Amino acid sequence: MSVDTVSLTGWGRTAPTTALRFHPRSYEEAVAAVRGCGPRGSIARGLGRAHGDAAQNAGGSVLDMTGLDRIRTIDARAGLVVCDAGVSLHRLLEVLLPLGWFLPVTPGSRYITVGGAIGSDVHGHNHRTAGSFSRHVTEFELLTADGGIRTVRPGTPLFDATAGGLGLTGVILSATLRFHPVATSLMSVDTERALDLDDLMTRLATGSRRHRYASAWVDLTARGRSTGRGVLTRGEHAPPHMLPAHARRTPLAFRPAAPPLAHSLVPDLVPAPGIGPAGLFGRMSAAAFNELRYRRAPRSRTGELQRISTFFHPLDAAPHAPRIHGRGGFVHYEFAVGDKRAETLRRIVGQVSQRRCPSYSAVLKRFGPGDPGWLSFPEPGWSLALDLPAALPGLARFLDRMDEEVAAAGGRVCLTADSRLRPDALAAMYPRLGEFRELRAELDPNGAFRSDLSRRLSL
Repeated sequence: MSVDTVSLTGWGRTAPTTALRFHPRSYEEAVAAVRGCGPRGSIARGLGRAHGDAAQNAGGSVLDMTGLDRIRTIDARAGLVVCDAGVSLHRLLEVLLPLGWFLPVTPGSRYITVGGAIGSDVHGHNHRTAGSFSRHVTEFELLTADGGIRTVRPGTPLFDATAGGLGLTGVILSATLRFHPVATSLMSVDTERALDLDDLMTRLATGSRRHRYASAWVDLTARGRSTGRGVLTRGEHAPPHMLPAHARRTPLAFRPAAPPLAHSLVPDLVPAPGIGPAGLFGRMSAAAFNELRYRRAPRSRTGELQRISTFFHPLDAAPHAPRIHGRGGFVHYEFAVGDKRAETLRRIVGQVSQRRCPSYSAVLKRFGPGDPGWLSFPEPGWSLALDLPAALPGLARFLDRMDEEVAAAGGRVCLTADSRLRPDALAAMYPRLGEFRELRAELDPNGAFRSDLSRRLSL
């Protein structure tokens, strides 16, 4: 097992810390790494796509799980897969899609590991009907602080603490996943523009039930009567008869979108080199970019065929995305509020717009019933995720006020994305936090599993 010392950040490139990184390639090596982790503890890490500091451990150790990457068994008739925790969602798509099976839940990037997907209990555009990732996990193997390996199944406290538990109950070694059957590898996509936030929310809430997936981009730089305008995108797996003749010969071929050129941030629109401390987008250029994006979107278009990677994984088409916010990185702020507290969403969108925050990426979603994970993020209602330059003057105070509004509305912020939440706001957002802490104390009394996030929030 190789070991090195590294400086690590989340995808937002904020708050770098240094840790000892282990690279286990077997379960035995993972056990040895946990047992020898030292007084600062250890935390599992996948492909580094968590935006905040959940997979960092200053002065301690980090277990790079990407070496545990075997797909162990596939039941091609039932859509059940057993794989190591270090297998990426991209690899699962490569193998399973040609067999007629698709991920039941996929977030904005396919370059995350199965262990990370469970530990963050990731959600996608279909939460209203499918819930989060852990709802489709039939069991997983968990390495606990005593060096033992437990088989954990849904309906148990350990499952509910680990799903969304950010690696703090142990190291997920493998998992059994249930996939969704599909007939083709293309998506049938409908797109429409909305004039303002109310128009966008109405369209998203009352859209056609034939669409499994739906989300909306929100222009947070628009002001006045256009505040909260956006572009709504809905999709469903395309049936075979919609495919062009040349695609019908291999309807299930996995065709990822071509990777962008190294110098390209947004293909044909924005060059990446030469980005200064303040980032590529100032207030005026962000507004101009968003205006162009809004105007280029169709007023209404139905049945467009798109590749799976184009529809589901826009983050993967922009490998330089963190650079546009400048050398200080960016804060990914994601919150959810219930249907009866939608006014909180409207108020926050208005505040961001009035402050003229240079945000080019904001995604609005509808959430269905909550998931059993004690620290799982989704709850029924609305979710908004936005990126803001970390160097924006007054950002910390502004986000603290947003935290207070979200907590007062009975909402919550996403811990996987977080890098700055104060611990006093946490308990109001996650009512089962006490149970999580009690179970952790019982399983791991000496703190074998720790992270920068767990120390900051006293998890």
